[in-house]
Amino acid sequence: MNKAVFLDRDGVINPLVYNIDTGEYESPHYPEDFSIYPHALKSLKILKEQGFIIIIISNQPSYAKGKTTLENIKAIENLLCIFSEENGLLIDDYFYCYHHPAGVIPEYTKTCRCRKPGTLFLEKAIKKYDLETEKCYFIGDQDTDIKCGNAMNMHTIKINNKHSLKKSGTEIPNYFAADLYEAAIRIQTLN
Repeated sequence: MNKAVFLDRDGVINPLVYNIDTGEYESPHYPEDFSIYPHALKSLKILKEQGFIIIIISNQPSYAKGKTTLENIKAIENLLCIFSEENGLLIDDYFYCYHHPAGVIPEYTKTCRCRKPGTLFLEKAIKKYDLETEKCYFIGDQDTDIKCGNAMNMHTIKINNKHSLKKSGTEIPNYFAADLYEAAIRIQTLN
């Protein structure tokens, strides 16, 4: 059986972006707003060197909420793919949920099992990659990430992102980290 590190994207791999309309930090809505944390490359390399499959699990409801286009969301996803490919295929797979129960785009407005803390994407990845959940980690900056990983009996690491404080504090992770690099070092010492 294999082992994997599941990563939330926004606030973990890339910075959240301030939205002047909502007054909150959110996922980037336009490709030009997407950037990757400077520590992400070395962090992902550490995890790959430990033999982990790296999988992104991300809620992306901005189109469902009418905040951006689906084309913009796909373009941002493509930028992360390019980053991975240019650095030796650091990320093995991507699972994105575009739904939201309070959306304004009818075909994307629904309650689903793929939206974290729903575990559908984890279940699919476990089957696809023959994963042993007890050897897997879920790293994220919000309660939904930790709840998702905990539900599947994975080790969970909460990134202490100051822009995600409103969406964290009720779920208890196994570990805390300042950023992805600190999380990767923690995993390296545990394995």
